[in-house]
Amino acid sequence: MAVREFAERGADLELRGIQKRFPGFTAIEELDLTIPAGSFFALLGPSGCGKTTTLRLVAGLEEPTQGRILIGGADVTDTKAHERPVNTVFQSYALFPHMTILENVAFGLKRRRIGDPLAKAREALALVELDHLAQRKPQQLSGGQQQRVALARAIVNRPALLLLDEPLGALDLKLRRQMQLELKTIQEDVGLTFLHVTHDQEEAMTMADTVAVMNKGRIEQLGAPEALYELPETTFVANFLGQSNLFTGEVVASTDQAITVDAGGFRVTVPSARAQVHRGTITVGVRPEKVALHTEAPAETSDRNTLGSGRVIDVSFSGVSTQYLVDFGRAGTVLVFAQNIGHGPVASLGSEVWVSWAVAHGFGLSDVAGAGAAAGVRFDADDSTSAIAVQRRDDLVAELEEG
Repeated sequence: MAVREFAERGADLELRGIQKRFPGFTAIEELDLTIPAGSFFALLGPSGCGKTTTLRLVAGLEEPTQGRILIGGADVTDTKAHERPVNTVFQSYALFPHMTILENVAFGLKRRRIGDPLAKAREALALVELDHLAQRKPQQLSGGQQQRVALARAIVNRPALLLLDEPLGALDLKLRRQMQLELKTIQEDVGLTFLHVTHDQEEAMTMADTVAVMNKGRIEQLGAPEALYELPETTFVANFLGQSNLFTGEVVASTDQAITVDAGGFRVTVPSARAQVHRGTITVGVRPEKVALHTEAPAETSDRNTLGSGRVIDVSFSGVSTQYLVDFGRAGTVLVFAQNIGHGPVASLGSEVWVSWAVAHGFGLSDVAGAGAAAGVRFDADDSTSAIAVQRRDDLVAELEEG
């Protein structure tokens, strides 16, 4: 068995034309992705979007149907999982209950016959601030502490690439937020490349330098968290990464600076530079926290969109803000997040209100809201008896070759 070397720093990851098909469905359509060395990269998406399959391909736990995987410039597509410069931290900590924390962290080093494993394990525990608990057993630690032990066990091997498969999913909300900040700090300290897979939007935006939003086996949009949130390009990204108010209608006016859409009788203007499409039927939107709620008709100005009047059909108090859902008839409903800086709600259920927002805060999408559902499934089914038989035959041949 090949012995991996310790990585002094993180390595870049490159996926070239990756496709992964299973009998009955395609998990990844065609994926091209480059993750720079030393970065914290998040793959974000709902269940079944292909993000965990991507992680398993990188780890060597699955083989791609086609395409190549390169880590640090070296092609590892055909390299066994244990020979890749990769470690994985799962949601399940998988700590040995009969071993101390120190022994758990040192286990991999001892298996690889690395010199002075206990000293290196202590250094890793110090990095996650658990060196004072080195002699305890896993069952004597809290969930957050066990997660940090699992992280230390992965880091101590100095992998060029650390894979995180929803590692904070089992923690409560307060502890999860604390661990988000700690993970980011640790990544910056050790300088390794982190690939984090999650369905939690807040988690991805809090920790990652770059976020890739996946949907049905491909990347919908990739960029810095703030850029993705402020300027989503598709309906899926606008709705999955936070919440959005979307309006669909015909473009009725267009200049070099802005375009205007007729949304159910109301005119909504967005900057041309923030719109993906400038003619025809398009979908434009604005985030709920950008919208102001008025109990009287505001003065109309060229730099603000105004809708009204409408009727409040729901009021929900959530602590830092109150959420209002306002019905505007043919234009649909508008969600407003109003920060609780006063006493009591701004408007009550059934109140007549107006809403407004700065034109500069709007965005235009590349697709039309609701069109995706009508388009049907992205992939053709591959569930025939012959397809499944071929897959099982290939698996059997692979097992025999390994034996």
